[in-house]
Amino acid sequence: MIRIVCGGKKNAGWAIEACAEYEKRLRKPYDTHWEFYDEDKLIARLEKWPFDKASCYVICCDERGKNISSGEYSKILERAFVGGREVVILIGGAYGFPEFVREKADFVWSFSRLVFPHIMARIITLEQTYRASQIAMGGKYHHE
Repeated sequence: MIRIVCGGKKNAGWAIEACAEYEKRLRKPYDTHWEFYDEDKLIARLEKWPFDKASCYVICCDERGKNISSGEYSKILERAFVGGREVVILIGGAYGFPEFVREKADFVWSFSRLVFPHIMARIITLEQTYRASQIAMGGKYHHE
C-alpha cells in the first residue's frame, strides 16, 4: 500500500475527481490511503517523525529533489515493495517542507524544476504511481 500524507486543503472538487480516477485504476500493492492535515499540523506531526525506517520507505515531494523518469520511479516503488516496506509519499502545502523532512526521507522527488500547487502534486503523484504500476506489470499505458 502507498500512504500519501498531504498538507493543505482537500476541497477542490476537480482535483478530487481526477485523483479518484487514478485511485480506481490502482491495485495492490499500489492502492492508496490518504491522510490530510492543515499545513502547520502536518509539520508538527513530522517533527515527531512517525515513520519507522525498517517498515516504511518515505518519499518527500519537493522541488529541490531529484528529477527522475517514470521508469526510475517504478523501480523505486518495486524495490520498496519487494523489501516489504510500506511506501509513504509526503506532499507539502503551499510552503513545502523544512529541511529536516528532506533529510529524513529515503528519497526526495522533484517532478520538475517547475513549482506546482499541492493540489496538482496530488494528481501528478497518483498518475505517476499508476504509470509506475503499469510499467512494472508490462501494461500498455506507458509508451517508450
